[in-house]
Parts: sequence; C-alpha cells; structure tokens
Amino acid sequence: MVKGYRNLDVWKKGYLLTKKVYEITEKFPKEETYGLVSQMRRASVSIIANVAEGYGRNHLGEYIQFVSYAIGSSNELEVYLLLSNDLKYLDDDPYAELLSIHKEVSKMLIGLRTSLENKKTVHN
Repeated sequence: MVKGYRNLDVWKKGYLLTKKVYEITEKFPKEETYGLVSQMRRASVSIIANVAEGYGRNHLGEYIQFVSYAIGSSNELEVYLLLSNDLKYLDDDPYAELLSIHKEVSKMLIGLRTSLENKKTVHN
C-alpha cells in the first residue's frame, strides 16, 4: 500500500510536469505573465494539489471527486500547451516534451480514478 500522496507515481510525474511548466513559462513574453503563464501554472499546480487533497480525504467518494478535478485541470493545461505552441511562445521540442509528460500524467489520473471507482463498487 502507498503511504502518503508523495509516493504516488501520478503525483511524482505531475510534480515533474509542474516544475517543467514553471521553467518553460519563464521564457514567455512578459505581457503573458498574468494571462497564459498564470493559467498554465495554476492548472499544473491544481493537478498535483487535487491529487494530494483527495488522498487526504477520509471518504473514497471525495477522493474520486478530487482526482476528477485533477483530470479537469490536466485537460485545461493541454489547451494552454497547444495554444502556447500555436502562438510560438513554446517551441516544438519543449512542447513535445511537455505534451509527452502531460499525456502520461493524464493516463495515470484516469487509471487512478478507474481503480478508485472499482474499489467503491466492490465496497457498496
């Protein structure tokens, strides 16, 4: 059994994604500081924060809900990554790297939610 949210692979990978988002957005135009940069950072932090918060809840249904929030934030981040690349704020190589990590995190989040939903079904 996993002890603590920081030991979850999805949280570790999400944390890496968040750090990379922060590093990459340092190079964005200054006029995007309160726009796209802020939104990308918030969405990436929201992924790992919701996994952590859900893990700390005492109710399986709440955990599922917070993982679902994390999935929503992940989807939101994907839109910002695409837009950043299309606007040429994010070059193709860093975009491909971030998108690859993002896809991995998304799959892991969906897998976690499915696993939790299956546990809930068994216990009901």
